[in-house]
Amino acid sequence: MTRPTQALFLVGGRGTRLGALSANTPKPMQEIAPGVLFLDLLLENAARMGFTDLVLLAGHLGDQVEAAYHGRRVGEATIRVVRESQPMGTGGALAQAADALDERFVLLNGDSFFDINLRVLTAAPLPEGGGRLALRMVDDTARYGSVQLSDTKISAFIEKNPDLTGPGLINGGIYYLDRAMVGRIEAPSSIESDVFPELVREGRLEGVPFDGYFLDIGLPETLAQAQRETAALRVRPAAFLDRDGVLNEDHGYTHRVDDLVWMPGAREAIRLLNDRGYRVIVVTNQAGVARGFYDEDAIGIFHAGMQAQLAEAGAFVDAFYHCPYHADGKVPAYTVEDHPDRKPNPGMILRALEDWHVDKDKSFLIGDKPSDMEAARRVGLPGHLYAGGNLQALVSDIIGPE
Repeated sequence: MTRPTQALFLVGGRGTRLGALSANTPKPMQEIAPGVLFLDLLLENAARMGFTDLVLLAGHLGDQVEAAYHGRRVGEATIRVVRESQPMGTGGALAQAADALDERFVLLNGDSFFDINLRVLTAAPLPEGGGRLALRMVDDTARYGSVQLSDTKISAFIEKNPDLTGPGLINGGIYYLDRAMVGRIEAPSSIESDVFPELVREGRLEGVPFDGYFLDIGLPETLAQAQRETAALRVRPAAFLDRDGVLNEDHGYTHRVDDLVWMPGAREAIRLLNDRGYRVIVVTNQAGVARGFYDEDAIGIFHAGMQAQLAEAGAFVDAFYHCPYHADGKVPAYTVEDHPDRKPNPGMILRALEDWHVDKDKSFLIGDKPSDMEAARRVGLPGHLYAGGNLQALVSDIIGPE
């Protein structure tokens, strides 16, 4: 199964419940911290999970969305904006963008943040022509309406009703969808009210409960809550991981995907770190480039292969950093004495700390060589030496119980 890399965001609503706050500013573009918009948080989160084609489905005040975001990059991801010709509802907005859709894609509400591992949602094959929803358990479903789940299949949607109170599952506003289901959409329409119930009747709609932080900004009080809480969610602890000998078997200048053999518990360790909210950042010396055994493109292909196999396990690496330099190289451009990125120098770690929002005090490094430990020491991180065995067990010991 091909790893999905497209994420679409519904950002076209009028946000009438926000009153004057959304009269001249799209709801997802409300500021949650100086210079930080709510939509920035959603886009950064999708990009860190390897979604590289970020599409904003804009409507109300779509010119502002387009001016602010079209053509921008977030990490390895590119943002593009598709504007409605007229208000079409959530279903119509998706149908109008049909020509831009991948075979499978993730669709997210642009006015809510649900802090989940999207790769868990997309790991298993979809029902043909159907979808899978991220669900959230809440203490009181009265404001949202609820979702009934039978094993993995959604069996019913219950409309919101102030008289129906109490805990239950709600729609978390994140959907993994098969492009084939878009053909049944008649615009204007609501994907939630008009399309999903049809898929339920046909047994084509699944649900997965998650327990991550959840907040929608549909009300002035919840927008205020977002301004108090969500900007801090951009700052995450990081697990810096060496690659060869820690994540994969070191065959000596390993660089072909066909030679990728995971160390015991490596994918499970990354999945655990993902689920616990850590950034997973790989920092790897790759002297094989300087020695002429392979080029930097080969490293990119190898890392893409790692990401594809991780996605099958519901896991992902936020970022890869590699150092292709060595003092004894054969390729002049990469023959450098004591390059600042080559471990034990901490250059790769320092660049990652600058590139990402990292809680350094809660971060650590795992490596299999003294040079890894020295690089961690030079930057002030705890270093943990991996001497073989199950990597997930080591990670569990380091981060402790939830």
